[in-house]
Amino acid sequence: MFKVVTNLEDLIKVFVVRGIVFIEEQGVSYRIEHDEYDVSATHILGEMDGEPFAAGRIRVVGEYAKLERVATRKSHRGKGLGHKLTDFMILVAKGRGFRKYKVHAQSYLTDFYRKHGFEVVGDMFKEVGIDHYLMIRDDNPVKIYPNKTL
Repeated sequence: MFKVVTNLEDLIKVFVVRGIVFIEEQGVSYRIEHDEYDVSATHILGEMDGEPFAAGRIRVVGEYAKLERVATRKSHRGKGLGHKLTDFMILVAKGRGFRKYKVHAQSYLTDFYRKHGFEVVGDMFKEVGIDHYLMIRDDNPVKIYPNKTL
């Protein structure tokens, strides 16, 4: 169902899903949707019976694995597939040694990402004209809280 993209054919399918969700549905410009990070990111494809239905990419940003361009086609929403995609992306990043994750979540998706252990950090901001929040997940077993007495 979900896989790490390793060939051009699957990468094209990822771009088709992103085009449908971000460019057609949300009105994001093609020039913004496809950027210089597509070359170095790890791309994820969700496919059923040869039909691409979901996509995402993972990018290294400092000590974080950043989940980006997470998208599920309208025809496959409401079936838990977005949650499965997110779990798969975290599993891939974890397999590469990451324990910290971040996402720029569209404002209506903060509860979705909270279910995956993410917390809102900071205020709302605009990205491509859409309200977003920075959300962080830290799976390190010990968290250090400065200026706190335990």
